[in-house]
Amino acid sequence: MDDDRVEETAPEVEEPSELEVARRERDEYLDALQRLKAEFDNYRKRVAREEAVLAVRASERLVKELVPVLDDLERALEAAADHSARSAAGRAGGSATDRLRQAYADEAKLEEGVRLVHRALAGALAREGLVEIETDGTFDPHTQEALLAQPSEADEGTVIQVVQKGYRLGDRVLRPARVVVSAGVAPEGERG
Repeated sequence: MDDDRVEETAPEVEEPSELEVARRERDEYLDALQRLKAEFDNYRKRVAREEAVLAVRASERLVKELVPVLDDLERALEAAADHSARSAAGRAGGSATDRLRQAYADEAKLEEGVRLVHRALAGALAREGLVEIETDGTFDPHTQEALLAQPSEADEGTVIQVVQKGYRLGDRVLRPARVVVSAGVAPEGERG
């Protein structure tokens, strides 16, 4: 009876060919790569948005620092306008001594107003990290711009005059100091 038994065999499962295995792996890798690319694009967009927000916040902070300076400048301009109006009106009456005293008082107020604005602006910029470039001593081509070299009693290469101050923000030079540099003592025949 053993011979009468029909052998039941499981349906044959065909082994995938190397090509099919390679295609399946390729599809998996491609899917993973596309997901990674999408994640990176999203990351890049998020970072760009965050940088834009940071730039706006930094500008906002600086503007908040400068608004009081603007107020002080407006007060100084009002004082100058008042001075002009009083000067015009003062010419018509009062003694010369009174007019002169008033003119000096008005000029002192105007000067104090401008000094106040200068102090406030310099303070706001210093809090943001602005530092004046030192110009004492030897010329430094990294932080200074030589506009002219002229003979002088100072050693050659020494800064003898600052034409325009230079500033640094952090470790970066915002504007080099514009200076005149000594060319040393002029030879006997070239002295005037």
